[in-house]
Amino acid sequence: MIRVNNVHIPLDYDDAAVRKKICRELRIENSAVKSVSIFRRSVDARKKDNIFFLCAVDAVLNINEDAVLKKAKNAAKVKPYKYDVPKWNGGASPLVVGMGPAGLFAALILAQSGAKPIVIERGRDVDSRTADVNKFWTDGTLDASSNVQFGEGGAGTFSDGKLNTGTKDSRQRKVLEEFVSHGAPEDILCDAKPHIGTDKLKLTVKNLREEIIGLGGRVMFETKLTGFHTADGKITSAEVEHDGKTEIIETDSVILAIGHSARDTFEMLCDKKLPIEAKPFSVGARIEHLREEIDRAQYGKFAGNKALGAANYKMNVHTSNGRGAYTFCMCPGGKVVNASSEENRLCTNGMSEFARSDRNSNAALLVGVTPEDYRSDSPLGGMYFQRRLEEKAFELGGGGFCAPVQRVCDFIQNKKSDRLGVVLPSIGPDYTLSDLNTILPGEISQSMKEAIADMGRKLKGFDDPDAVLTGLETRSSSPVRILRNAETLESVAVRGLYPCGEGAGYAGGIISAAVDGIKCAEKVIEK
Repeated sequence: MIRVNNVHIPLDYDDAAVRKKICRELRIENSAVKSVSIFRRSVDARKKDNIFFLCAVDAVLNINEDAVLKKAKNAAKVKPYKYDVPKWNGGASPLVVGMGPAGLFAALILAQSGAKPIVIERGRDVDSRTADVNKFWTDGTLDASSNVQFGEGGAGTFSDGKLNTGTKDSRQRKVLEEFVSHGAPEDILCDAKPHIGTDKLKLTVKNLREEIIGLGGRVMFETKLTGFHTADGKITSAEVEHDGKTEIIETDSVILAIGHSARDTFEMLCDKKLPIEAKPFSVGARIEHLREEIDRAQYGKFAGNKALGAANYKMNVHTSNGRGAYTFCMCPGGKVVNASSEENRLCTNGMSEFARSDRNSNAALLVGVTPEDYRSDSPLGGMYFQRRLEEKAFELGGGGFCAPVQRVCDFIQNKKSDRLGVVLPSIGPDYTLSDLNTILPGEISQSMKEAIADMGRKLKGFDDPDAVLTGLETRSSSPVRILRNAETLESVAVRGLYPCGEGAGYAGGIISAAVDGIKCAEKVIEK
C-alpha cells in the first residue's frame, strides 16, 4: 500500500475525485488503482476564497508499487496498523480504579489479554449519570458522586468528545479503531481534529463496558477506593467502599486512573505518604460567541458548508506579565455547562453534541498558573487553589449554582455587566450578571484582557464586546502529579500501583489518557 501526502481535495469530493487526484500524483492510469481511502484529512482555510481538504491518501495498486514510487513525490510505502494484544499469563485479577478513558482502555486491554480485570467507578453508569447531570442542569440538584466529573466515561463524556492529540504514540490508532468498532463515527479515523460528540460518546462508552464484561471483567459502579495495603513495598490488596460497606479486594496490581477531580482520593493518597507533587495547570473562564460569526471569521464565503461543519479555532499568546494565555477545549456549536462536583463550589466546562448545531461556540480562555501561585507548601496546593476560586465563583453567582457571567467589554473595563448583548449565555440552571475581575487573581485577569485583544487581531470578532465570559474554568488538567517510575510506570514508592492518565498528571485529553491506560495495562501484563 502507498500513502500519498499533501493531496488537495475539494470539499465536495467523492471516491472518483480522490482516485483522479491519486492518479495524477502517482502518474498512473485509473485502471492501476485497486482502491483508495483517506488516512488523514484536515481543512486548509488559509485562503478564505479557496478552502479545501489537505489529505493523506492510502492507495492499493494493481501494478508494481516500487516502480511507481520511483516516479512519485510525497509518497511512501506503508503497512496497515495492527495492535497486537499481549497475552495474560495468569495471576490475581488486576484492579482498575476509574472509568474515564484511561481506566476504560486499561481495562479493555487487560480484558482482551485474558486478565479478567475488576473495574471500580465511584460514579454511576452512563445512563443513570446522564439523568443526574440533566437534573442538575435543570434545577441545580447536585449529586456529589454522579455529575460531570464522576461516572462512567469520565469528565470527557460531557464535553465535545474531542479526540485530537499531540501524542505521536502509535497506540492512538488502537484507541480510534476501538471507538469506531464500539459505535463512534468512522470519520474519526481520518479527521485531523476528530470528535464524537457527547451524545454519541455515551453509547460508545457503554459498548466498551459491555465488551470488558463479556470478556470476563467485573465492573462495580458507586464504588470508591478508600485505601490500599502493602507488604515489602508491594500492593497486596485494595480497600473499597460500596453501598456503605467496606470490601477488601486481593490484588497485586492497581491501575490508578482516578481523574483530575477525585480530591478526596488525592487526600487519602497524600495521607498515605505516596509521593505526590504540585504541578502547573491553568485557570480562566469560558468565552462564548455566536457560532455563525466564528464560522464566518474562519471560513469566509464557505461558512455553512456542510462538509466543513462548525468552525474550530486554537490560539495562544504571551502576555506582558510573562504568563501564557491560550484557548482550550474549543466547542464549536456547543454550550457552556456547569461542571461542579462539590457543594458550594462552582466550575464550568464546554460541551458539543455530534452535530455541533447550537447557537453559540465557546472555548476556555486560560492562563497558566504554577505552584508559586498556590501559596502553599502542600503537594495538594493546586487543588486547594482550585477550591478557593470555585468557592468565590459560587458566591459571586449568588449561590444555587448560578454561574457568574459578564460581557467582554465590561470585563475589560472592570465593571459589572448590567445587560447582555446579542450573545446569550448557554449555561444552566441559571446565571448571574457579574464582574469576574472581583474573583480572579489580578495577574490572571490582566493576562486574559491582553489575550482577548491579541486574539481579536488573529481571529476577527473574538474580541466582540458582546461576547460572554462565564466563570470559572478551573479544571483544565490535574493539579497534581503522582510520581511514577518512567520505565515500569509504577509508583516510585509502591510496586504494583500504577498512577495513570490525566488525574495522575500523565495525560491531557481523551486520546492521551486512553493511550496511557493502554501502556499501564501492558506493564501489568508484562509483570
